[in-house]
Amino acid sequence: MRFINREKELRYLYEARNLSRKKLFTIVIFGQRRIGKTRLLVEFLTNKDLYFFVNKRKSSLTLLKEFEEILKNKGIMTRLESLSTWDDFVHIIFDRVKGSVAFDEFQNFIEVEPSIFGIFQKFIDLNENREDLLLIFTGSTIGLVKKIFRNKKEPLYGRIKRRLKLTELDFKAVANMCRELEIEDIEEITKLYLIFGGFPKYYVSIEDENLMGVNVYEIIDRFFLRENAVLEDEVMDILSLEFGKKSGIYYDILTAIANGNSSLSQIASFLNRKATSISRHLYDLLNFFEIIGVEERLFKRKRRYYIRHPLMNFWFRFFHRNLSAYQIREEWLIEYVKKNLNSYFGKVFERRIPEIFGRNIVPFKPQKMGRYWGKIPIKQKGRNEFEIDLIVYNEATKNIAFFEVKWKDFDNNKEIMRILYELKSKSKIVNWFNRERTEYYGIIAKKIKDKVKESLRNEGYLIWDLEDVKKSF
Repeated sequence: MRFINREKELRYLYEARNLSRKKLFTIVIFGQRRIGKTRLLVEFLTNKDLYFFVNKRKSSLTLLKEFEEILKNKGIMTRLESLSTWDDFVHIIFDRVKGSVAFDEFQNFIEVEPSIFGIFQKFIDLNENREDLLLIFTGSTIGLVKKIFRNKKEPLYGRIKRRLKLTELDFKAVANMCRELEIEDIEEITKLYLIFGGFPKYYVSIEDENLMGVNVYEIIDRFFLRENAVLEDEVMDILSLEFGKKSGIYYDILTAIANGNSSLSQIASFLNRKATSISRHLYDLLNFFEIIGVEERLFKRKRRYYIRHPLMNFWFRFFHRNLSAYQIREEWLIEYVKKNLNSYFGKVFERRIPEIFGRNIVPFKPQKMGRYWGKIPIKQKGRNEFEIDLIVYNEATKNIAFFEVKWKDFDNNKEIMRILYELKSKSKIVNWFNRERTEYYGIIAKKIKDKVKESLRNEGYLIWDLEDVKKSF
């Protein structure tokens, strides 16, 4: 698959290379696994540059000898020379190499040869004015990367001049990758995005498995449901690298969140534990590992947790809680997954509307987008809570738009008008410039029949579906 979208990141690296021509330059690239760090390096590095992969399964001596062979193949060392220490290796890099030198999965040195961090510190400090040398360090284990480069107690703290955090590719880039895979239908593209997000590796895996042009359910079957499925170990392998030997409570918390428990009290209740016993673990998942995120309610401060990584969210929603049944592919579990997929798509669709539809869904300049939820002031029969799926507003102009989000097809006005009526009722609970604000109401859906869409727009409603996204491309 061709390289898609990382133009800004490449420009950032080219700028660093130009700066390194006059003075030693260092940069760290980090991001979650499968986000595309190695592919970015492949696009950036030339044949004259050096690439070293830090394999944590090798001993220190074996890895040193591998790196020695790379230096010999590049003509930097002669065949008669040899390296006996890591100090010798770093010395040769600084003494003989011109250009870019990349160390992929640099954090793995913690297990292979932790002394390397102090060695790099020494040579970076002694060679600050060294010309034409760009050092690139990449890392996938977010927590360890933070420890190495941001902890004041660590040798390399303060020795990095630029940090580049790779995030997910946007929805348009994912759509472009899907077209490379002969998947053109916007609903199918969206379903893949709701499972895999903007992690390019998983779309490359579709290509590797020769699943070109097939529907999402066939991909789910091959990747998760069959015996020896392609991605059956993916999430656990990634998390084992992050968590190491730490407590399984992290897995339990992720299972709780994936099953709809979004507050500290709800998570604790789901796990039958005291809230104080999991608060530190939640903090780690949020701030150290960056696996979960916090959604802030608009206008009145309230928080809910969610799993940021789309594939992890999918895995913990359907499989982790039932691993024994999954290992032997119990029929009831397979049927449960298939039966609940549409509901799952609906929940994730609600949260990812800003990424899919962008900010131009309102007739004013958006200042902020988000959700609102809370208790109904006057309790209704069978209901005491409500939620508005999306609010977009601008405080300066006092414009506000309320949206309901539905993962379904609409072919008539009747049901939509009922939804809009309920939305107007809920909007009155949102206490924000009540007398002065200009209000808009809308619905965002998977698909709305063209005539219905046109009719509602003529009445002043903001009506969007996935076909509008496709047209915008």
